[in-house]
Amino acid sequence: MKYYFIAGEASGDLHASHLIAALQERDSEALFRCYGGDMMQARGAELVGHYRDMAYMGVIPVVMHARTILRRLRECKQDILRWKPDVVILVDYPGFNLKIARYVKQHTDIPVFYYIAPKIWAWKEHRIKAIRRDVDELFSILPFEVDFFEGKHHYPIHYVGNPTVDEVAAHRRTSSTWHKPVIALLPGSRVQEIRDNLRRMLEAAAPFARDYQLIVAQAPGQPDSVYTPIIEDSRRRFFPDVVMAVGLQSGGTFDLLANATAALVTSGTATLETALFRVPQVVCYYMKAGRLATLGRRLVLKIPYISLVNLVAGREVVPELVADGMTPSRIRHHLSSILPGGENRQQQLEGYEEVACRLGAPGAPQRAASLMVEILAQSTTDA
Repeated sequence: MKYYFIAGEASGDLHASHLIAALQERDSEALFRCYGGDMMQARGAELVGHYRDMAYMGVIPVVMHARTILRRLRECKQDILRWKPDVVILVDYPGFNLKIARYVKQHTDIPVFYYIAPKIWAWKEHRIKAIRRDVDELFSILPFEVDFFEGKHHYPIHYVGNPTVDEVAAHRRTSSTWHKPVIALLPGSRVQEIRDNLRRMLEAAAPFARDYQLIVAQAPGQPDSVYTPIIEDSRRRFFPDVVMAVGLQSGGTFDLLANATAALVTSGTATLETALFRVPQVVCYYMKAGRLATLGRRLVLKIPYISLVNLVAGREVVPELVADGMTPSRIRHHLSSILPGGENRQQQLEGYEEVACRLGAPGAPQRAASLMVEILAQSTTDA
């Protein structure tokens, strides 16, 4: 079989690379071609376009790079027609991928599979029409999506488990142990997120710097220069008498989380990773014009929580401090409650077990690959 993958960001590249490896185990004649990244290429996929040329977020960056995005979209469509794959597998990144799905459905009879369902339950729910029309099989990695797609919209999906479970489980088997107690600070992956969140996180955690080392997770692709001015200014202002209180950890967050006692985490997949490492956390996401942002969130978002931990649990397992609710004093209060001896630490750890149970056992890429090979084989037999 010939598999054509499209992933538009680093996390999609990671998850797609694991799915490629699982497909290789089940299809000895598999060929892969992709718009993706280095990890997919390392697994043997022929890389014809890199996600860094497409990964623009926010209205202004998208408008500024509209020509590049449209050119990549056009090139990708043409490449699919030339290569004639047996299946197109889209990985998250709905703004780009749903356009590809529409084109493939209009111009070919190639089946379209979607791995890691678009998060239309949070916003842009109208995209269900495009998914229903253009996507043949949808593979979900979040258990509550079954109720959303099948219960609310009567669109059948495959829940295959969550690949983060696999990634965390693999790392926990090989991680080393640090000796000094650590509070992990995960301020996000984009520059503005880091600038908005990190200073407030450091101010909140400053009183604990004598007993814990504060380690900041450095996002892939972000240079030291994004973090250093904030760290140095915060050290001078909030804990000038504590030597070597703050460190910067590059190379991914897993080593950091494997050794953390507690964490302050900007919302995203990192909240789920933190839970799977069983590290109590406070979810922090600052927004400018906080009161307006809070009102906008109520109007735009269709979900009760912003963290995947709480969404999977269906209740508040971890505190969420968002927009005008994210103040250093509130962060500090919640952080104190989840450190050893804190009144909420054990309760949160028990909630994590519930989340892990709902996500299920490791093996998401393998389950997805088995289903894909089975569906494709059946369609070939039926034809």
